[in-house]
Amino acid sequence: MRYLDPKNDLTFKKVFGQHPHLLRSFLNALLPLEEGQVIESLEYLPAELVPAVPLFKNSIVDVRCRDNTGRQFIVEMQMLWTDSFKSRVLFNASKAYVNQLGRGRQYEGLQPVYALSLVDQVFEPDSPAYYHHYRFVHTTEPERRLEGLELIFVELPKFRADTLLGKRMQMLWLRFLTEIKDQTDQIPAELLAEPALEEAVEYLRESAFSRDELAGYDRYWDAISSERTLLAAALRDGRAEGKAEGKAEGKAEGLLEGLAQGLARGKREEALTLARRMQAKGLDQATIQEVTGLSDDDLALL
Repeated sequence: MRYLDPKNDLTFKKVFGQHPHLLRSFLNALLPLEEGQVIESLEYLPAELVPAVPLFKNSIVDVRCRDNTGRQFIVEMQMLWTDSFKSRVLFNASKAYVNQLGRGRQYEGLQPVYALSLVDQVFEPDSPAYYHHYRFVHTTEPERRLEGLELIFVELPKFRADTLLGKRMQMLWLRFLTEIKDQTDQIPAELLAEPALEEAVEYLRESAFSRDELAGYDRYWDAISSERTLLAAALRDGRAEGKAEGKAEGKAEGLLEGLAQGLARGKREEALTLARRMQAKGLDQATIQEVTGLSDDDLALL
């Protein structure tokens, strides 16, 4: 018997988008919940409320839920990483926080919003940690904090079962996401020994999907590959140009200063190259500026 990768849009939604009890188990394992706090209710957002960001179409941003104290959670599966992704997550979480305050309501009624992002790329190469928890804390007294927004990013490629120092169910769910690949035919016994994981594994059986669904599964991976190629090409072109300029200026102005200036220009060239490619794909100016950070004057030069 063969299984499909749970990180694909089709399979992820089949497991977590159609079975709220599995999503509750998953969130209670992954989120930094304190003693006595558990996810109690889930709300699957209708399509019209899901943020529409063309460049990030290969992500799942469609689950909002609450726990027994009223806190809100947003769940996202992100296959591609760019420098603007953290800002976008913060923006979406901030909107969820602000939107709680209806007309006439008091600020005291606001509940914290937690955004959990599962990222299928390494975006913090200098850190060995795969679990990143951000929140508002006092700079000199970190035990004091402001309740409001908390962001959790999980770098799936960094996860190793033997490095986990936390919940048993967290380890099992992360193993579910990272150890089951496309065409896997043997499932670890530890996963099958847990009822929730055993059920989730059953939904990944290749034979449970129609021919059309399997075609959509393959198209999703093709889209991921194309977008990764697009982003990698933009970064490669910009860095190459920046290094070349740095070396050339280094001869006249000093090697270190020239390299620094060239690399700075290279970073801008990365953004311009990416903007040109996005423009060619028909993306609007607002989206291009959000992703690249370029100004109106920069875009006018394209």
